[in-house]
Amino acid sequence: MLQIRWHGHACFEITNDLTLVTDPHDGKSIGIPAPTVSGDIILVSHDHYDHNSVKSVEKESSKVVTDGRKRNISNIEIFGVDSFHDEAKGAKRGNNIMYKFSVDGIKFCHLGDLGHDIDDDAVKQIGDVDILFIPIGGTFTVDDKQAWNVINKIRPKIIVPMHYKIGGLSLPIAGIDPFLEQAKHKVIHVGNEIDIEKDDLPKETEIWTFTL
Repeated sequence: MLQIRWHGHACFEITNDLTLVTDPHDGKSIGIPAPTVSGDIILVSHDHYDHNSVKSVEKESSKVVTDGRKRNISNIEIFGVDSFHDEAKGAKRGNNIMYKFSVDGIKFCHLGDLGHDIDDDAVKQIGDVDILFIPIGGTFTVDDKQAWNVINKIRPKIIVPMHYKIGGLSLPIAGIDPFLEQAKHKVIHVGNEIDIEKDDLPKETEIWTFTL
């Protein structure tokens, strides 16, 4: 059984025997609680303070991944697909890595701070996705409309919106409502965490919204 838990912004914890953490923040810099997790594997999509606070979630044995080369850590396959944090090929906000990883047969993709639509080559590199973590808040990343363009290309089984305005968050980004208003899929409010097995994956695409 796999557990997925949200620590706000783009920080998720995926746990079975090991704990994988994505894009950690330190909490106080962005006005929300700090993550309460130690990661065996920590993925960092890009080097900005609200995504790279490795010290907030690391322990002595943590493996920190900051590049896209293919690797296998304790039977978790991980690779990155290069992208940009803006629509100007990184000229404004630099590069971004979209991480694809498989845990217990479930294929995850975390898009980090993707700032543009993706092309067919990127879609092909990413391949099949069961659970997609996608930023939707605009300003620094794709907005609600662009996010739907990306989702319609990747076609995951489960869409998990992230990087949007929640209570306390001090970043000038949009909330979740504009994104959900365009949804044609079932929306499930899963709370702060959810357990899932490969057999539980839905046949029809669903949107899972997490709360802190």
